[in-house]
Amino acid sequence: MKIIAVGWNYRAHNTEMGRKEECGNPVVFLKPETALLKDGKPLFLPPFSNRIEHEAEIVVRICRVGKNVAPRFAHRYYDALTLGVDFTARDLQQELRQAGAPWELAKGFDGSAAIGTWIPKEELPIETGIDFSLQVNGNTVQTGNTCDMIHSIDNIIAYVSRFFTLKMGDLIYTGTPAGVGPVAIDDHITGYIDNKKVLDFNIK
Repeated sequence: MKIIAVGWNYRAHNTEMGRKEECGNPVVFLKPETALLKDGKPLFLPPFSNRIEHEAEIVVRICRVGKNVAPRFAHRYYDALTLGVDFTARDLQQELRQAGAPWELAKGFDGSAAIGTWIPKEELPIETGIDFSLQVNGNTVQTGNTCDMIHSIDNIIAYVSRFFTLKMGDLIYTGTPAGVGPVAIDDHITGYIDNKKVLDFNIK
């Protein structure tokens, strides 16, 4: 099982992070399977970072094997969506970027890929846009809609499948909107898709 993630996919988030240029293709990185955090288990903050930030993202679940998938057929390759959190060790990421090094240590640590309850895609308004939000201690910190993505779900699947063979159970994190911020011990994280709670866990 692969965890594939996309960066810089919402303009408002790119602006808040000081990124002005826009990439022609999706920016893709990977997380190891050990990054997966599910079933409401808590995230234990790692000792190597002083600033772990939340990045709420729509996640799609791949349901069939695919290679070089055409965009017009990409909708056939996923069957469910949920809300996930791409946790980022922001201080470590900044150090790595300044050194011109890869991001994996800041993005792929254990528990850095939180994931919620799956919703069959037939139950969601994919064509008109899916609303989602993240709350920390009951306060809404991030809101988004998939219509605001720079690269759509179908285009992401098509692009990624040029490089990696997609397999059943693979996950794709599709990027985060504006509002990323730090989490702390004892924070309570909840996430919603179209007002349905799909994510609920604590920070330890």
